[in-house]
Amino acid sequence: MYLHHVAAYIPAAVVTNEHFTRLNGLASDWIIERTGIRERRKAGPGENANTMGVAATRALLAELPSFDPAGIDLIVAGTYTPHDTIYTAAHAVQRDLNINEIPTVSISSACSSLLNAVEIVEGYFALGKASRALVVVTEHNTAYNNEEDTIAGHLWGDGAAALLFTKERLAPGDLHVVQVMTGGAAPVGKADEAVTLKPIEKGIVMPFGRDVFQQACTYMTRITQQLLDKNNLTVEQLTYLIPHQANLRISANVVKQ
Repeated sequence: MYLHHVAAYIPAAVVTNEHFTRLNGLASDWIIERTGIRERRKAGPGENANTMGVAATRALLAELPSFDPAGIDLIVAGTYTPHDTIYTAAHAVQRDLNINEIPTVSISSACSSLLNAVEIVEGYFALGKASRALVVVTEHNTAYNNEEDTIAGHLWGDGAAALLFTKERLAPGDLHVVQVMTGGAAPVGKADEAVTLKPIEKGIVMPFGRDVFQQACTYMTRITQQLLDKNNLTVEQLTYLIPHQANLRISANVVKQ
């Protein structure tokens, strides 16, 4: 399996740390020290998880003028902040591409939705049921966020990405996906209440951020080492380690370990 291309869409509206200084009295330096975040993007009127997913897909195809989107035979979308749970982001992308009667799947598995989406692609490829897959991940966090929440209101931003995977290599620069490893951590720590998004009750909240931080640092370090061991590699042989993680403190902690 190969990763042929990646593109992204981020909304135009920028929300700086100073916004939360004015709103909640949180100093910009305090936010940077604890998260590394200096700014985040916010979807505008009329934008949502579906529209941002479509925009990311259009950006990807615009960067691949010689690629025929009619060759896409699988669409997988991931989000935990859906605009519509029936006409999902995957279906919005399918409709925009006007590709009928191909598998179109949406998944919601919190922070690991991207990797789980890639695993779904891996399965379809292995079964011979697809050969060119579009993965779209899109989050509209601000639709569910309470900016006045002094614990976590400053953490969330919006955006989307589109990734094109192929069963066979299309170009010399394609990245070979050697192995994908995932594992749910629901039994660990305060996973049942550390971060929640209950649309009917309330928006996204993170009452136990320290638990999230500790578990993320432990899990990312352990799974990275397991992945290296399975492929007979050492940390010293790596050129890049790119965490799927927006919190700079977590990434720095993992690198240190």
